[in-house]
Amino acid sequence: EQIRRGDMTETEFRRFVEAAKKLESCPLYIDDTPALPISALAARARRLKRQHGLDVLIVDYLQLVRPATAKDSRVNEVSEITQGLKAIAKELDIPVIALSQLSRQVENREDKRPQLSDLRESGSIEQDADVVMFVYREEYYKEREKPSDHDVEAMMKWQDEMEHLHGKAEIVIGKQRHGPIGSIDLSFEGRFTRFGNLVKSYQQTGGDDFS
Repeated sequence: EQIRRGDMTETEFRRFVEAAKKLESCPLYIDDTPALPISALAARARRLKRQHGLDVLIVDYLQLVRPATAKDSRVNEVSEITQGLKAIAKELDIPVIALSQLSRQVENREDKRPQLSDLRESGSIEQDADVVMFVYREEYYKEREKPSDHDVEAMMKWQDEMEHLHGKAEIVIGKQRHGPIGSIDLSFEGRFTRFGNLVKSYQQTGGDDFS
């Protein structure tokens, strides 16, 4: 936000320039061509693999990719896209990470934790993916439930819940073809949109006595 506003000190700007130079030297290739057909995406991935080496392909996001030819339904189009991504992963022997939108039905449930049926055009995504993971922050939804300042008891309860949830997130593993499903607790730094390992209470004290 400070960068967008240009609100940086000279020291911060110097650090920003140094970080930009480091990023420039990283083997990171970004293609922001809009509405790229899956066939063109595959061709570009092959070229990158051949010319520079390619260790992972990230698609942000799946619903922005177009099928090679128009289909009679959006579900069939997404099916062609997910099958195309699967083929790229096998051909180039790389992991393909595809981000996806969720349907709005998750907003209408009491439990907002995402599940496989929340994936937009979910059938082919669920079928073709080896692993499906969701990022979930209960704090995000709890913030919207802030009670009136006049209800002191409700406000105190809400503040306690917010304190417990602050800086925490979950990775929900909805599908794993060769392993278990479940959830993993993470830390979350909203200022940087950064997720990390969550330090447990016993780790904070430095002890290993679980009694």
